[in-house]
Amino acid sequence: MAIPQSILLLDDDRQIHELVMTVADCLEIPCTATTDPKIFLDLLSADTGMILLDLIMPGTDGIEVMRLLGDRHASTPIVILSGIGQRIIEAAEDLAAALGLTLVGHLQKPFRIDDLESLLLHSLPDDKAPTGPVRRTTPISDHEILTALDRSQFVLHYQPQVEIKTGATIGIEALVRWAHPSGELIDPDSFIPRIEKLERMEQLAWIVSRAATDDMKEIQHKTHADLSLSINISVHSLHDLNFPEKFIALMESRGLFDQTIVLEITESGLVGQLASTLDVLTRLRMKNVDLSIDDFGTGYSMMQQLRHIPATEIKIDRGFVQKIHNSQGDRVVVQKTIEIGHDLNMIVVAEGVETASQLEFLEKHGCDRAQGYLFGRPMPKSSLLQWMQSDIRKLPDTRCVRPPL
Repeated sequence: MAIPQSILLLDDDRQIHELVMTVADCLEIPCTATTDPKIFLDLLSADTGMILLDLIMPGTDGIEVMRLLGDRHASTPIVILSGIGQRIIEAAEDLAAALGLTLVGHLQKPFRIDDLESLLLHSLPDDKAPTGPVRRTTPISDHEILTALDRSQFVLHYQPQVEIKTGATIGIEALVRWAHPSGELIDPDSFIPRIEKLERMEQLAWIVSRAATDDMKEIQHKTHADLSLSINISVHSLHDLNFPEKFIALMESRGLFDQTIVLEITESGLVGQLASTLDVLTRLRMKNVDLSIDDFGTGYSMMQQLRHIPATEIKIDRGFVQKIHNSQGDRVVVQKTIEIGHDLNMIVVAEGVETASQLEFLEKHGCDRAQGYLFGRPMPKSSLLQWMQSDIRKLPDTRCVRPPL
């Protein structure tokens, strides 16, 4: 983990100034503190490594300052300082996310020196951490997108899924990236919305399904591993009454009929055209294809509708998992989702697991499976094969995990 190069503190309490500057001095981090929001904004620069921001101040409060930072499109990591209630701090964190700000933690006053020191030491990612696909900032034309689809300019990375109770790797999820002709590997957030707008998601979903089932046959042959394969499918496929037969034909053509295949459907995709959706999903289950409700808690489905869906698995969105130690609301969502999933006889999978403490919480509350950087980053097939052969799907005892490739 990397220590911030400099700290800029805005707080109306001089004792907090002294405390923060003392800790910063011990860590050899330059620190500037002010009580004036105007001076704070003048001091903020591209060289500022971290912002410590008090919420309650006379005159311009911390919420107003966050709004001003949002208007500036500030990217400096922010830590909230406050003595107000936890629920209000959580609401402020949600506001920061909505404004596009990078929030890396909060300290509730009065806080201990150890807590501040730990946050400064561990809140920022290491510059040497493995890098993933880039998020494209330059405009992408419709022509580029359509050409990419027609020429199948997409590659798959795979992320392991681990059984929490045993530590065994029992599945992989196929995740798509765009191998742009420029040489960039582009993050799906940069192109999926555009493909949806062009109404070509079903074409991409079939590209992914064909590539993933091809790869799965090779992975099976080389590792002799009994893994499940999770594939995201298009909402449009849920309304195609011929989809179950098409997908089974694809599995049979790859010799994967007896393989555990999990089709992942976003929660919001279950809304609308319920009759055709239930028709398709029920026939898929009759053909022994497993179904997963992805990103649960972020969409719009109601409990009454959820109980009709013949899903075998429910995935807790990473946004809830990564806040379980900072947000009471997110802890409750995670716990209740585990309970709901088990009450409906579903396997519960937590996404975005990055720390041992998150894994410990999930294990304590009975979550079945997990995936995230703690176990392995999404990786190309060649790296997955190396990863699998290095430890034959089993993690060492006491949650000691392999470093991500």
